[in-house]
Amino acid sequence: MIIDIVKVFIPLTASFIIGILITPTLTHYLYHFQMWKKVAGKKDFDGQDTPIFNKLHQTNEVSVPKLGGVIIWISVFVATIIFWIIAKITEIDLFVKLDFLSRNQTWIPLSTLLIGAVVGAIDDYLDVKGNGGHIAGGLSLKKRLLVVGTIGLLCGLWFFSKLGVESIGLPFGNEIFVGWLIIPIFSLIMIFIYSGGVIDGLDGLAGGVFAVMFTSYAGIAFYQDQINLAAFCSVIVGAILAFLWFNIPPARFYMSETGTMALTITLTVVAFMTDKLAGGYGILVLPIIAMPLIITSFSDIIQIFSKRIRGKKVFLIAPLHHHFEALGWPSYKVTMRYWILSLVFGIVGVILALAA
Repeated sequence: MIIDIVKVFIPLTASFIIGILITPTLTHYLYHFQMWKKVAGKKDFDGQDTPIFNKLHQTNEVSVPKLGGVIIWISVFVATIIFWIIAKITEIDLFVKLDFLSRNQTWIPLSTLLIGAVVGAIDDYLDVKGNGGHIAGGLSLKKRLLVVGTIGLLCGLWFFSKLGVESIGLPFGNEIFVGWLIIPIFSLIMIFIYSGGVIDGLDGLAGGVFAVMFTSYAGIAFYQDQINLAAFCSVIVGAILAFLWFNIPPARFYMSETGTMALTITLTVVAFMTDKLAGGYGILVLPIIAMPLIITSFSDIIQIFSKRIRGKKVFLIAPLHHHFEALGWPSYKVTMRYWILSLVFGIVGVILALAA
């Protein structure tokens, strides 16, 4: 038990330290190469201008770099490889036990983290360098959804054909048998969770929310005796905290797509890893633990349908955190209240996951 606890917290500490150490260099290059949008503002899903958002964020958009999420996935990857190499070279029992890179628990989530990070980085780069001076840059939403959906289908296919997952776990040992439908279900859930990645809109907001969500699943995985997966979740938390150290107001950089895509699709994979595969129901508690992402995504959906059907908006601006900002709330108040709610939802989700 003690070594398992150590195995969870030492990688967290290591990734945090790595993140803190690499950030000054990364920050230097982000500012040196001016990795921010060259034209302030954005358009909504209908291609219309968003004057309220543009008024609130016109300065930061053209002065604060994107690609800050690179800190997170580099820290995770470096920490993971360091522990793996030390275990292989020394073969000392303690270091062998601290190695959490395993085929049955961490290969898939680590792969999705890196794939999402690379695709997200491409999108961010195109957004700041390849937009030709236009407001809209980067990969289109359709292309990003296609990538995420494809990753979800491949993951679902692997879970179904290689791991034999054909159902979704329910409390008290029950389950919903879905058979091959687990493949499209996996993809749809991943797309929906990814859509909540637009929560990355205020200084410190996304970092705090994601840290709580992965901490929650680290606790669930630990309870299920998936210690390697728990350690992997904790190493992500450590990296996020390092990012958050520099992202709290005023943010030195934004997480942007290279962070949000990597984290959202990996969160989906972790939820499935803690579901029927481990005798739990990680999918059932996902809407609770990821409630900030769910609310964020639904606020966008509600706004779009209201404008198209009713001809008017529900929120001053969507997603929801910007609505509160438009009401006059200071951004730090919105951020911290989201942190509090994330913690509450995370605790409730963990309790439900462990109660039955």
